[in-house]
Amino acid sequence: MNWDDLRIARAVYETGSFAAAAARLDINETTVARRLARLQSDLGVPLFDAADGRRQPTAACERLVALTATMSAQAERIAKIGEETKGLVGHRRIATTDSLAVEVLAPKAAPFLTKHPGLSIEFMASTENVNFSRWEADLAVRFRKPDKGDFVISKLADVSLYLFQPAADQSAGEQLVLSYPEDLSGTPESQYLAGVGLNRQLRCTTKNLLVFKKLVESRQCSAILPSFMCQELLEDRAFRISRLPERREIWLLVQTHLKHDTTTRAVIEWLKECFSRVS
Repeated sequence: MNWDDLRIARAVYETGSFAAAAARLDINETTVARRLARLQSDLGVPLFDAADGRRQPTAACERLVALTATMSAQAERIAKIGEETKGLVGHRRIATTDSLAVEVLAPKAAPFLTKHPGLSIEFMASTENVNFSRWEADLAVRFRKPDKGDFVISKLADVSLYLFQPAADQSAGEQLVLSYPEDLSGTPESQYLAGVGLNRQLRCTTKNLLVFKKLVESRQCSAILPSFMCQELLEDRAFRISRLPERREIWLLVQTHLKHDTTTRAVIEWLKECFSRVS
């Protein structure tokens, strides 16, 4: 079995197209199609179906990618074995929210990357979770603990939550309240607002905490912010501030095949350092 063919199949699986896989591997699209055809012929099963402009993996492809996860990590280490003694080498994808990427990770990223010139990091920042089971990321930092999954999980931090209300606005009926959309009604923030009756004044919803912060800073809106986003606002007399009894947990997910990888372990330690002062 040719590892290059398996590597190409993984690239198509992760990118969804021959063109994107070719760009990632720095080969031409014709080579991707030819190698994939050879691999499918060798295996005797189709690996992808064309649907909606993307290459959708078959059940056989899902199994192939799962079996090659460890092979991929080890192949990267073998390819860089001559450089490992010179420091960390590799590319790691970290899926997280926009707010955590901007407020917690980005401020500490430059010193870490400067210290390890052979390492690169991709921040996959979004309000939506990536499909971790499909290896769309190597590590993930999330507010919610997953119920299940084949990965290593550990808690990074507990964060305090604060309700900010304009001090000049003493009437609950006049407040402009921000919160999460209905599908996040089970979060501590949404539950608290419902408990104190502020959900009835809900005027704006979003999953992006950076939007929350900007609107709170206008001093015309009421919303709940986590501690790592509001330290500079806690002494601002323009607000009435209430600390919630509930806290939010931040969790780290790591692909199982990377848990003993030297580069990944260094990234994990860096993430722990980033969150060491968040709790």
